[in-house]
Amino acid sequence: MHTITFLQDLAVVMIIAGLVTVVFRRLKQPVVLGYIIAGVIIGPHTPPYPLIHDEATINTLSELGVILLMFSLGLEFSLRKLTSVGVPALLAALMEIFLLFWAGIEVGRLFGWGTMDSVFLGAMLSMSSTTVIIKMLGEMGKMKERFAQLVFGILIIEDILGIAMIALLSGIAMTGTLGFVEVGRTLGRLGIFLAVVLVAGLLVVPRLTAYVARFKSNEMLVITVLGLCFGVSLLAMKLGYSVALGAFVIGAIVAETREIHRIEALIEPIRDMFSAVFFVAIGLLIDPKMLVVHWQPILVITLAVVVGKVLACTFGVFMGGNDTRTSLRAGMSLAQIGEFSFIIASLGVTLKVTSGFLFPIAVAVSALTTLSTPYLIRGADTLTDAFLRMAPRPLVNTLELYTGWVGQIGGQGAGNLARTLLWKWGAQMALNAVLIAAVFIAGAYVGAHPPAWLSGLGLDGH
Repeated sequence: MHTITFLQDLAVVMIIAGLVTVVFRRLKQPVVLGYIIAGVIIGPHTPPYPLIHDEATINTLSELGVILLMFSLGLEFSLRKLTSVGVPALLAALMEIFLLFWAGIEVGRLFGWGTMDSVFLGAMLSMSSTTVIIKMLGEMGKMKERFAQLVFGILIIEDILGIAMIALLSGIAMTGTLGFVEVGRTLGRLGIFLAVVLVAGLLVVPRLTAYVARFKSNEMLVITVLGLCFGVSLLAMKLGYSVALGAFVIGAIVAETREIHRIEALIEPIRDMFSAVFFVAIGLLIDPKMLVVHWQPILVITLAVVVGKVLACTFGVFMGGNDTRTSLRAGMSLAQIGEFSFIIASLGVTLKVTSGFLFPIAVAVSALTTLSTPYLIRGADTLTDAFLRMAPRPLVNTLELYTGWVGQIGGQGAGNLARTLLWKWGAQMALNAVLIAAVFIAGAYVGAHPPAWLSGLGLDGH
């Protein structure tokens, strides 16, 4: 019976999603919006009765969509590209997180919410939606453009800082004080995890994919790559991190292999199917009645997200040495919240420190900002042209001079040589440190949990 229900639900999801997205494509609207609307149509909040009977199974399938979307992002965004956008991405991410965290707290106070509701709202507004942005930029064919690479860098830094934020919120909720020690430990463990996976992956994965590619079998290659993807995602989850982070890291490693273009072509149809389920699952969460009951905070929070993220990210990217057009494109691409905000909202519910209205408000704001994102991206060039046309000429000249000055600093030969030498020395030191740490960690684990065969040899110390 469960099998029949599952097949029925999956059939309904794919058929309705297909029909709605055909309409959206004919109207020249983003397909992502069609998926979300399809979720609303078949969801439990739309009369006369819900068409989906087992939402838990659909949500499980949607997790596969998150993993494959993040893996595809890693394939598009190699490790070399990450280093090239590091400073602007870091500046923009820090400005965005601090500004939106403060804005969320102030909005909560404006509506008379409690301290924990306001703090969790600020954390929710700090994070943009990686999956939504990747899908929309892919649909628009902008994945290779400079501003898109900057956006990906900002999203990666956001995800890393988001893990520390979750640790911080958990500490505040349970103790009532800032858990900086726990945050430091979390970041330290995260750094070791990333370093070990990157070093081990770069040593093993290119050789493995090259060996499998010799057999000229697409089936063998895609199964091997998906095994790596889900394996590292599982490892990340077991260690307390996001599966999305693990999927992205292994994707970035696979991007360094010679078979990258072949792998991208093989993964694309699988990714598209499960990512469709993910966005339909978001639509299932939307209750149109909640938009009416809480319309005032939803509207204010939506405006705060759009205005705050556009200003913070645009300014941060520009301060990193990018021109006005690129900066504004990047800023307007990040003006939404998504899956990471849901995780933070769920954390508040699990710890029983937030009110029941906060999660549905987060979903509604996510839906509205997701709906607005494609129009913001498309309108970035028009807004830039209007700004350059209306702004005083001395201001425009000053902005151009600043961009050129930062570009000259970054392009100096001596600086590049110093960075290259520092990178090689630092990479070698990091490799040695990671290998030593891995040996000690493995030794400590085996010492605490000796396997049976070790006891049989009399080497367990007892």
